[in-house]
Amino acid sequence: MNVLPTLNPGDPQAADPKAPGHQPGSRRRFLQTSSLASLAAGMSQVLRWRGVSAAPRGERPETAVILVWLTGGLSHLDTYDLKPESPLEYRGDFAPIATRIPGIDVGELLPRHAAIADKFSLIRSVSHGFGDHDGAHKRVLTGRIPKSAVGFVNDAPSVGCIVNKLREGQRPDMLAFTSGQRADTNADSYSQGAGYLGKSYEPFLVGGDPSDEKWSVPNLSVVPELTPRMTDRRGLLTQFDRIRREIDRNGSLASTDHFHQKAFGLLTSDKARQAFDISQEAPALRDRYGRNPYGQQALLARRLIEAGTSFANVVMEHPGRASPADTVYNWDCHAVNCHVFNDARWRFPPFDQAVSALIEDLHSRGLDQRVLLVVTGEFGHTPRISYQKGTGTGVMQPGRDHWPQAMSILVSGGGLRMGQVVGSTNRLGEIPHDRPLSPNDLWATVYRHLGIDTQQTFPDHSGRPLPILPDGEPIRELISV
Repeated sequence: MNVLPTLNPGDPQAADPKAPGHQPGSRRRFLQTSSLASLAAGMSQVLRWRGVSAAPRGERPETAVILVWLTGGLSHLDTYDLKPESPLEYRGDFAPIATRIPGIDVGELLPRHAAIADKFSLIRSVSHGFGDHDGAHKRVLTGRIPKSAVGFVNDAPSVGCIVNKLREGQRPDMLAFTSGQRADTNADSYSQGAGYLGKSYEPFLVGGDPSDEKWSVPNLSVVPELTPRMTDRRGLLTQFDRIRREIDRNGSLASTDHFHQKAFGLLTSDKARQAFDISQEAPALRDRYGRNPYGQQALLARRLIEAGTSFANVVMEHPGRASPADTVYNWDCHAVNCHVFNDARWRFPPFDQAVSALIEDLHSRGLDQRVLLVVTGEFGHTPRISYQKGTGTGVMQPGRDHWPQAMSILVSGGGLRMGQVVGSTNRLGEIPHDRPLSPNDLWATVYRHLGIDTQQTFPDHSGRPLPILPDGEPIRELISV
């Protein structure tokens, strides 16, 4: 795996950095080893930590968010904000193509986007001041200036954790906050941690590749006590059935307290069980999304949201296809990592397919009013192309470096106004030209969709009450009137 490069933490405004980037046992063994008791005890401890409180009035539990997170940063110049009139050293290899909405263009490698431009809007004028992955992840995903630009551990909660906190207790048979990420990692890897809210509000991690026929429903380890893994889908579904039958037969729930009952309720929930069973989807629909990590992660997120999850994060890194030497694991398209244009030719088609399929699927199911899709990375990439010898190729090749001064974001659904572009950048794609926005304006829009008051406060580690967002306003152009 390519490691995300870390830039100079002392210069948060850095504009042009050069750094590169158990096996399922028998039922008897399962019970003898107290795994079931451990699962229940661990989950019930989580529920105790959370207090199982009812959601504040005014929230709309039917609303939800899917965040497609492009770790490494999306090159806006090659996707959503092309500059065909700029010099060659800026515009690169790709030409814009017209979409079904007059005046809106996207990159030529996104033809499926172009066909459904009436179902999404593009925001082209978001910027912030953190040019390293660490600080940018934290800045974008928390809506706050991080105390340190170094490291991915949040001092403030990510947006998903805030939603988790406020949506607990509303859907006891489902997971409020999930994160699909192919790498076997943790919430801190992508700055999804809960900061001062506490670890019990971190996401349920959905690891592995759902496009793999041997993929298993992820482990139930929302806390360290919950550690058993299932090695295949049949094993997991069988284990759910066994747990339910055991509970029904011996009446063990009668002897457990309120929290244990909620724990068992989640672990044996038909809704949770079925939401993870992606094989229930029609083969043709799975094909439409793409039989690769991008496509099947997106489809699984839709299933989870439909089942009651409030915030489903999809981390799109490696598209799962054979990797040419001049490509990179994630979206970090430095020249030392990849040939930026060959990497795009390899990566963009499955991305185009997955995102467009998700948008169309949400609309066809009538979910476009209650589900808001956000597609973004932590920053854009340099408008001016640089050249360096590639680690994998050993030859000079073009690349784009980190660029927080301008980034593009796609939004779809949420009852917002679609088929438009909000904001613009200057002629070279370097900085916002009009309607400059910050990540907080995006999240203010998201929280508005969820019915969450951004001035609601939670105490930090010192007990000081902090609002959900320190600033930011819903993006007026997106709000339907």
